[in-house]
Amino acid sequence: METTAKITKSLRKEDVTRSWFVVDAADKTVGRLSTQVAILLRGKHKPNFTPHVDNGDYVIIINAEKIKFQGKRAEQVEYFRHSMYPGNAKIESFKDVIQRKPAFVIEHAVKGMLPKTKLGKQMIKKLKIYAGPEHNHIAQQPKVYELPN
Repeated sequence: METTAKITKSLRKEDVTRSWFVVDAADKTVGRLSTQVAILLRGKHKPNFTPHVDNGDYVIIINAEKIKFQGKRAEQVEYFRHSMYPGNAKIESFKDVIQRKPAFVIEHAVKGMLPKTKLGKQMIKKLKIYAGPEHNHIAQQPKVYELPN
């Protein structure tokens, strides 16, 4: 009696092929954009996804300054940081951060959705964020990625 069991092949880091994608963040919400970008960075959209291998693609995000939050969320979101000196806590609102450094908002959201390991640090390096519509990765011939609604 023959068995027709299929063997799942685990991907090796030598077998990884990476693509480049451009995502336009204009008038997109932060959460929906960052979940799709995190999926692309991890490689979960590929049929040969392997959790312990960095199989993800490079992602270029343009128009980061035109990102938005849904409803009253823009007034409610605050970014906290502390220098570990007593009394040196800094709290900034979304509106202040988006004016000063618009790429930070998206990077902070995507970084929170990736693994908190060496592999996650390796994945976040493949994310390139630009405030305006121009980027300098034309030589990589990136494909436009349309986000699902």
